[in-house]
Amino acid sequence: MKHEIFQIDAFASKPFAGNPAAVVPLESWLPDDVMLNIAMENNLAETAFFVPSEKGYDLRWFTPTIEMDLCGHATLATGFLIFDVLGTKENILRFQTRSGELTVEKKDGRFVLDFPSRPGVPAEAPHGLIEAIGTAPKEVLKSRDFMFVYETEADVLAIKPDFNALIKEGVHAVIVTAKGESSDFVSRFFAPEVGVPEDPVTGSAHCTLIPYWAEKLAKNELFARQVSSRGGELFCELRGDRVKMAGDAVLYMKGEIYVASEKSVSA
Repeated sequence: MKHEIFQIDAFASKPFAGNPAAVVPLESWLPDDVMLNIAMENNLAETAFFVPSEKGYDLRWFTPTIEMDLCGHATLATGFLIFDVLGTKENILRFQTRSGELTVEKKDGRFVLDFPSRPGVPAEAPHGLIEAIGTAPKEVLKSRDFMFVYETEADVLAIKPDFNALIKEGVHAVIVTAKGESSDFVSRFFAPEVGVPEDPVTGSAHCTLIPYWAEKLAKNELFARQVSSRGGELFCELRGDRVKMAGDAVLYMKGEIYVASEKSVSA
């Protein structure tokens, strides 16, 4: 069985930047183990699969080890593919996902994601988790993930986690963040527990970052930078219990994958 596959750099305006995601368009679902094996073979932070549905599209995301409930950059990559490569005439794309309905809109040349907000609440981090990150934060919050807040951008850039120790702590992921020097805020995202030691640019993390920094900076429109080695830029907005993130994307590679004939699953 043959399927098209696209590799797209999301939250980037040029190749070799932002966060690479693979996207596989389907007519109907492949078995879960096949999709997981494709994601494992791709060895990217995320591989997205989508099928047409009555409400638009059904969308799922896989890391090399598990299926995820939310992924920002692979959603943006999927939106880019449908808008700019497949050439849809739709103005807004609606995706049904494990996290409810998500939308992608193309506006002023950028792709705008509309996601649920996930505000963090003050929390106490396990001592082993702070040791694994290597630097004590000034503030700790918890949503889906732990979020460590630091004084400066330099503090965030200097962090060198012990990934094996992070895995032993059994947490999904850790966001580290600080006020930015040339942006409203900066962040990094570590998730070795799910096969992603450091994610280059993480849309889902901004579901927690945006409400935090909107309150701290007393503004709802924010410019964010994720300061991984590849780096990425996000234009963010807090809208009540939703967050909007806009960014660019570029097509890096198109190809075909061949898998043994498997019965597909009805959408």
